[in-house]
Amino acid sequence: MNICGIDEAGRGCIVGPMVICGAMLEEKDLPKLDALGVKDSKLLSPAARVRIAGELRKFVKHQIILVPPSQIDEYVLDGSGAKNLNWLEAEKSVELISMLSPNKAIVDCPSPNIKAYEDYMRERLLNKKVEIRAEHKADHKYKIVGAASILAKVARDMEIERIKLQVGEDFGSGYLTDPKTQSFLKSKWNVHAGVFRHSWSPYQELAGLKRQKRIGDF
Repeated sequence: MNICGIDEAGRGCIVGPMVICGAMLEEKDLPKLDALGVKDSKLLSPAARVRIAGELRKFVKHQIILVPPSQIDEYVLDGSGAKNLNWLEAEKSVELISMLSPNKAIVDCPSPNIKAYEDYMRERLLNKKVEIRAEHKADHKYKIVGAASILAKVARDMEIERIKLQVGEDFGSGYLTDPKTQSFLKSKWNVHAGVFRHSWSPYQELAGLKRQKRIGDF
C-alpha cells in the first residue's frame, strides 16, 4: 500500500508563495523515516531539515506545488464565499494526490471543520478509491506527513532565498513577526509589489486599500 502525506509551508507569511508537498512511500518502508529522524519540520533546526530533505529525496516519491501570492489573493479576496485559503489548499492537495496516485492520503488539515475539508477533497478527486484522512497536527502524528512538511519547508526556504536575490535585499523570513520583514514591507510594498500578498491586512493598510478579509477569517 502506498501512503501519501501532505503538508504546507508558508501559509501565513506575507512574502512569497505557499508551498505544498505530497510525499509518498510504501507502507513497509515507513520505518526508514524513523531512522532518518523525521518529525514535524518546526521541531528541527534549519541544518537538520536540509540534511533530512536531501536523504528523503533519494527514496521518497514526492511532488511540490508553489502557490504564488497572486493566486492566494484571488482566493482570500473572493467575495462570493466559494473561495478561501482553506479551499485553495484543499484543491492543491487534490492535485498532489492525483499526481502521486496513492492508496491512502493523510493531510494536515488547516480547517476547524475536518469533515467538510475531507468532503471538499473527495468531491474533487477523480480516483474515488483513494482513502483520505484529514487531521489536525498530522505533521506531528504521522512520519510521512512530517516528511512532507520537511520537504515543503526546505523548498519554501529556497524560494525565499531566490526572492531575496531578485529584490536585492535580505528581508528575513517573510513572516510579519520578523522585524526585517516588517521593515521591508513598509519601505518596498510598492516597489516589489509582486512578491507580497496584497490580501493581507498590513499590505492593504499601506496601500490604502479597503480590507476585505483577514487571515483569521477563514
